This record gives sequence, C-alpha cells and structure tokens, in this order.
Amino acid sequence: MVKVLIVYASDHGGTEKMAQAVAEGVKLVPECEAELKRADQATIQDLLSSDALLVGSPVHMGSIDWRIKKFIDTVCSGAWMQDKMIGKVGAVFASGAGYGNGGGGCELTMLALLNNIAELGMLIVPLPKNTPGYQAAGLQWGPYGRAHAEDLSPKGLSEEQLISSRNHGKNVATVAKALKGIQVFA
Repeated sequence: MVKVLIVYASDHGGTEKMAQAVAEGVKLVPECEAELKRADQATIQDLLSSDALLVGSPVHMGSIDWRIKKFIDTVCSGAWMQDKMIGKVGAVFASGAGYGNGGGGCELTMLALLNNIAELGMLIVPLPKNTPGYQAAGLQWGPYGRAHAEDLSPKGLSEEQLISSRNHGKNVATVAKALKGIQVFA
C-alpha cells in the first residue's frame, strides 16, 4: 500500500477543504491511501512511514502559516538531518484571501513550501496546466483556493475550485505508486 501524508493548517476551513479534496484524489488510485494530519499533530514517524508528502498552507501576510513553518522546523528538520525523505514524492497546495485573483500570496506561499520539499531531497510533483480544474484554481506549483471575495468577505471554496485539488492528489499518488520500491538516489 502506498501512503500519502497530507499535512495542513487551516484558519477558516478553506485549506482543510482542499486537504480533504486532495485525499479524495489519492483514494482514486488503487493501492493508495491518504492520511490527513493537522500540522500540529504530524510526527516524524508519520513522515518516515509515508511514500509521499503534500503540504497545504493558508496564506499569512503573503507567506506560509506559522503552524506549517513550525512543522517544517520541528518535524521535517529531523528527517532532513537523517536524509530520510530523499527520493520520496512531495507536492504543495495553498489557500488565500487578500487582494488579487491568485489568492493574495498563494504563489509565493507554494514556492516557499516547495523550497522545503526540495531541501528534503524529495521529487516534486507540479500541477500541469492540462489538469482538470487548473483554469479555475491552478498554478504550475499546485492548486490554490481563493476563500474570500475581492472585498475580503468570506465566500468559501466552490466545487469548481476543488477539482484541481482532487486531481493533484491523484497525480501525486500515481507518481508515488510508480516509484514505490525504486531507490531513486543512492
């Protein structure tokens, strides 16, 4: 069985909704299972027992949520010190509000998260532009959700916005399944 760990933080439910959609996509791939963990509940054992890691963050002031940063600094750093994530599959997603149609910082947040995925030596799965749902809620880095309107009032995520998240989970699980058991780096 291929295990895909989905670690996230959420303020108003948008990132959690995306995490659940990602998990639904993972489960569409035979012999793959998704494990959802809030950032403050994820452990190094969760990382070590996974074949893939997806990290989702709400945008805070154009950057990563502090709970995700704490997960990276306290949990991922131990795996990095031991070279335990090298060759596993990694991907990201983000939800935001703020001004601008990209969710006010989602792209920068995903880039920052991808930096940490790369630092761990993981193989990054992007979101190709032909992925269903990409036009409504996708960037090459991963899916994003805009959970607030232009005037910053909460609106939630539409089903249309979640299609790219579901397909991202499916893509990541497919890659992790294909690589399971293969020693990518010596």
